Order: sequence, then C-alpha cells, then structure tokens
Amino acid sequence: MAFVQRSVALAAARMPKKISPRVHAALDYGITGSFLLAGAIFWKRNRRAALGALLCGGATAAVSLLTDYSGNNGKPISYPMHGQIEAGLIAMTAAIPRLVRIEDEPEAKFFSRQALAKTAITGMTDFRHPRRLDSRYREDEDEHLGI
Repeated sequence: MAFVQRSVALAAARMPKKISPRVHAALDYGITGSFLLAGAIFWKRNRRAALGALLCGGATAAVSLLTDYSGNNGKPISYPMHGQIEAGLIAMTAAIPRLVRIEDEPEAKFFSRQALAKTAITGMTDFRHPRRLDSRYREDEDEHLGI
C-alpha cells in the first residue's frame, strides 16, 4: 500500500492546487466525521479498529479546530503549519492497522483508503498561500482611498 500512497502523492503534487482553505476545512471535517462514524460502526465487531478510527478522528478534529484557515492569526495553528501536521496525520492513519494489530482484518482497508484520500486532498492544496480575508478588504479600501 505504501507504493500506491506514494503514487497518489506524486500524482496529486503535479496537479493544480485547486483546493481553497475553506474547501480544505470542509473536507477535513468530513474526514473527521467518517472516522468517528467508522469508530461507532466498528465498535461491536472490532474494538481495536474502532479505537484506531476514534484516535484518527479525534486527532483530525483537534488539528482542524485549532487551524487558522482564514489566515487572520485567530488560532494557534497557521494554515501552512496545518499542511505539515497533515503529513503526520496521514502517516498515522496509514500506520494504525499495524499499530493496533489489525493489518490482516477487513477494517484495515478503511484506514488505507482514508490515508489515500487525505494524501490526494493534501496534494491538491496549496498551503503556502493562505487567503487572507483581511488583506482583501485592505486592498478594496486602498483603491477606494486612491492609494
């Protein structure tokens, strides 16, 4: 699976960076929800997989809630830093089946698919240039004032 993930990362890195901070935030919350839902579904049949899903969902939610997607310096994690943390979350997601010893069980595929999806999303997001809402308003004010 590592080969497939690297291939997806290479392909995504060559694609245009079309995912905006707002869309990236929505996707992060969607992925969080899918982890939490999987944790609930897995709970009765495989507690280790459920705990892994809940761990990934909690970590993704925490990082998302602490990220300043708008670029206004309102939260402790900057958008570019979020991109770096996301790489660690992807690695953690891919490693969970081995860590909780479920790599030969059907639930392990869920984590592989989540890691691939997160890799593609991260690869198509430009974390270097967060959109600053306040700078857009300043430009409009500068034009209005003739500056």
